[in-house]
Amino acid sequence: MIRRPRNILAVLTALNLLNYLDRLVLSAVLPRIEDELRITHFLAGLLGTIFLVGYFLTSPAFGALADRGKRTGLLAIGIGLWSLATAASGLARTFGELAAARALVGVGEASYATIAPTLIDDIAPPEKKGRWLAIFYAAMPIGGALGYVTGGTVDKLHGWRAAFFVAGGPGLLLAFVCLLIVEPQRVHVEHHVPWSQAWQRLVASALYVRGVLGYCASTFAVGGFAYWAPAYLFRRYALDLATANKGMGAVTVLAGAIGTAVGGVWSDRATAGLPKGDHEARARAFLRICAVSSGVAAPLGALAMLSPTPGLFFPLFFACETAIFVSTSPINAVILETVPVAMRATAMAMSIFAIHALGDLWSPPGVGVLADLVPMPIAMLTLPAAVALSAAGWWPPRRPNAVPERGRP
Repeated sequence: MIRRPRNILAVLTALNLLNYLDRLVLSAVLPRIEDELRITHFLAGLLGTIFLVGYFLTSPAFGALADRGKRTGLLAIGIGLWSLATAASGLARTFGELAAARALVGVGEASYATIAPTLIDDIAPPEKKGRWLAIFYAAMPIGGALGYVTGGTVDKLHGWRAAFFVAGGPGLLLAFVCLLIVEPQRVHVEHHVPWSQAWQRLVASALYVRGVLGYCASTFAVGGFAYWAPAYLFRRYALDLATANKGMGAVTVLAGAIGTAVGGVWSDRATAGLPKGDHEARARAFLRICAVSSGVAAPLGALAMLSPTPGLFFPLFFACETAIFVSTSPINAVILETVPVAMRATAMAMSIFAIHALGDLWSPPGVGVLADLVPMPIAMLTLPAAVALSAAGWWPPRRPNAVPERGRP
């Protein structure tokens, strides 16, 4: 059985890595799918939206279940489902079959993304919570990079369908490993908030709302970048698809690791002198980090999209991604800090619902339909514009905003 907090963190981080590998292997082979299934950029982008529909529509249900019952079993079910659906993507013969498989990948990932941060919130020492969340979320760019590299390499050797089989297999084993995690003890709460009332309590936390709205704009941009970047390099610079995926993989893993680590350390230092019980002050410090990092990222992203050569694109995009990933740990800390303990999984679920419903649900097909009408660099400029919008949304207001007490709903 897996009891030690550090071991639980290691398992959850490994699963998060696999989560993003399975998610982004589609982006790595997207031009091949467009050509074989004879679909437009818009329909190719719609595959990302369909995945997110399954993801965010089911996340509130998983959040409500997790706030009331055993979380590790729900994790195992979700991991097994997304792994089987990833492998099934490689069997699709039509756009409809592939769309159905991607929707099921989204349902499985909703369970994991909703529950895993609440487990870390229970096991992490308060003074190291920012760093522990940074470790967990560092798996996002690493997994995404592996998705690019795995997809590009396997496609070159065995075709795009084989890439989905390779990506989906390991999750079935890790689903069983997840069952070995001993459920962490929750902070004691007297009672749970009915789901019908939960959204009212969350909306009443102004800093939670500000954090989620800024997160929506950031997710719009990140989702669009991640989904279209290999195809953008392939079509704009005529790079070999495997080369484009390896380049994006290298940029993503380095930028993600550096940015996420900086965000975790910065978060802990920014809150080191604040009382652990002053959740509003801590949340405002986290939000300020998010705003500054996005403000730096936006112009770098615009310059990358306008670069005439890949030699200029890659260093500029690396700097942009590094700045974007700085906000990964602090924004999730904001969500956990600004709600009562009894509503953490519900708060994560509702934030997931919002950032996808208002964020990257629209960016893959949005960029796709624009790319059908105008040059792709122009279509891609919508993404750094969204990063700038997130910076404005995240900057904390001067007027204090009440944060609900952590121990009570």
